[in-house]
Amino acid sequence: MNGWLLAAIIAIITAIVIAKRLRGEPVNARELFIAPLVLIAIGVTTLTKADHLTGGDVAWATAGAALGCTLGALRGATVQLFARDGVLWQRYTGRTFLVAALSLLTMAGYGLLATKLGMHENARPLQLGIGISFLGESLAVAHRGLTTGTPFATERGRR
Repeated sequence: MNGWLLAAIIAIITAIVIAKRLRGEPVNARELFIAPLVLIAIGVTTLTKADHLTGGDVAWATAGAALGCTLGALRGATVQLFARDGVLWQRYTGRTFLVAALSLLTMAGYGLLATKLGMHENARPLQLGIGISFLGESLAVAHRGLTTGTPFATERGRR
């Protein structure tokens, strides 16, 4: 797939998710997990097509995925959850964006360190990192949402 087209798809998916969550939206299990899984699938596909990957690259990528998922979960802990119309809703807060900014800096530093210590640049697909981070956030929001006792929205229950 063309690099510019892929970047545009990633930017569009990310912008849609952020815009919807900034204004608030019902928590729906399908929507929590579809975007992260699509981005992860694109990233894994890109990674499998990369040339000259080493065991060290895989180790750095795995550790980076764990870090990204953890940072995403921290971001998910800042998402405001509330009941509206009998279902659970979510909304990004200022703290969500603060954690996101700190996460970006942390992941940029991790990527720089990994590259300086020998990780191939093509072993770090951006869409994989974004997808893993959104997955961590979704897991945290889903867990927190389940503990509230308020039901998640269904597709039919969406406005």
